[in-house]
Amino acid sequence: MNDATTTGHGSEGPTDESLMADFREGDARAFEVLMARHRRGILNFLYRSVNNHSRAEELLQEVFLRVIRAKARYQQTARFSTWLYTIARNLCVDESRRAKFRRHLSLDAPRRGRDGDQRESMLDGTAAEQVSVDDQAMGPTIQGRLKVAIDGLPEDQREVFLMRQLGGLSFKQIGEVVGAPENTVKSRMRYALEKLRGELQDLRELP
Repeated sequence: MNDATTTGHGSEGPTDESLMADFREGDARAFEVLMARHRRGILNFLYRSVNNHSRAEELLQEVFLRVIRAKARYQQTARFSTWLYTIARNLCVDESRRAKFRRHLSLDAPRRGRDGDQRESMLDGTAAEQVSVDDQAMGPTIQGRLKVAIDGLPEDQREVFLMRQLGGLSFKQIGEVVGAPENTVKSRMRYALEKLRGELQDLRELP
């Protein structure tokens, strides 16, 4: 991937890094341009990570709030997009931890009856959901199938896939975001693609 991805608009206009430098000096318009360039990619990444539109919108606002708060400390040690996705990924990691903690408390915590006796947890008392044959016969849309397949990827593979496909980051940039060697990132991407091809293999027969 060449440096053209830094601007998000090929060679037209100033780079993300120069815009951030201008914003640091007080140019609010530069920040608006940065938001316009990266809003869609970051929002898609957040939504695919948390699977909730409203929460993804909230996290998007938090991403750019953190950019604003950190503008005085910003130093161009890496591409702006790398820094931006690092902020977004960290928020997703925190969100995932909170969600797991809430699920653990709500599902595993024993419930108390009116008489004060301890009863089974919600998890113990909830039957597994079943999908009827009729529903399966109707079949999901291709877009729905793809979403389910992506959601089913291991977390380390899914985030690499999303940053590559939605954010257009290079493997080197992704490695900087996730703290892994570039070859490891490439391997995760390869495994993700292999799993997606396997999950969606039957769709190749569609017109």
